[in-house]
This record gives sequence, C-alpha cells and structure tokens, in this order.
Amino acid sequence: MAEAILNRLAAGRICAYSAGSHPKDRPHPMALETLREHGYDTAGLRSRSWREFAQPGAPILDFVFTVCANAAGETCPLWPGQPITAHWDVEDPAAFEGPENEQRARFRRIYLQLERNIDLLAKLNLESLGRSDLRSRLEGIGETEPPSTEGTR
Repeated sequence: MAEAILNRLAAGRICAYSAGSHPKDRPHPMALETLREHGYDTAGLRSRSWREFAQPGAPILDFVFTVCANAAGETCPLWPGQPITAHWDVEDPAAFEGPENEQRARFRRIYLQLERNIDLLAKLNLESLGRSDLRSRLEGIGETEPPSTEGTR
C-alpha cells in the first residue's frame, strides 16, 4: 500500500517501490481492495523481494523505510548508494488472524496510518535538509501516533 500511496502523494518527486524480506506470490487481496476503495489503480502492483534492489542495475534508492516490526529486527541487504534508512512501526495487517470484517478494518486503519505518514514525508522540503536532519525527521514521522479510525467502515 505504501508504494501506491507514495507514488500518488509525491506526484513524481519520489518514485516508490515496495519490497519485503519474505514476499508472497502476490499482494494481499485486502491490500488491493483497500487501495481500490481509495481510487487507486492496482493493475501494476506486485510483490517484490528486497533483494531486487541490492542487485547490480537496480534503481538507486535515496530512502529505505522498514514499516513492520518484524522487518526492523532483520538484517537488511547492503543498499547501493547508502540510502537514508528509517523505521515506521506499522502493524502488518496481513498477519492478523480473525474475522474477515476485523481484518478489513485493520487494512483500512493501516492504510490511514501510511497515508498520514507518507503525506508528512511528501510535504518535506527534501532538498533543503542535511542528511542527519532528514533522517531524524523521517524517524520522527514514524514515531507519531496513528490517526484515529473512529467513524471508518
């Protein structure tokens, strides 16, 4: 979801890719459903391994965000170009096991949290910030409280 949200909110200033350490064969159906509910075209979205971005010829990354608690504790690949890294502690809604309506509610809540964090990122004047200040601000975005989901479906 983060890839789609960032590519929309950054409007060409940032090109986002989503990847994971243990990707599934395809994006979670409820992630795609949640994105479609918010007007996203999900046709080109796919699951990727983060190893794709550590290979020769991969896009050069400026930032790498880990978003799930389990990813923060894993050893990440050595990223070419030494991108700025930050962690945003976001629950993995796909890991929840329970009634379908509760799982949908989790995907919607996580969508709102990612959208809020990414909106703050997209509004930063990236060019005016030094590397350490930028990293501090990116980490700070991940430390703020997620938005309330009262009144959501």
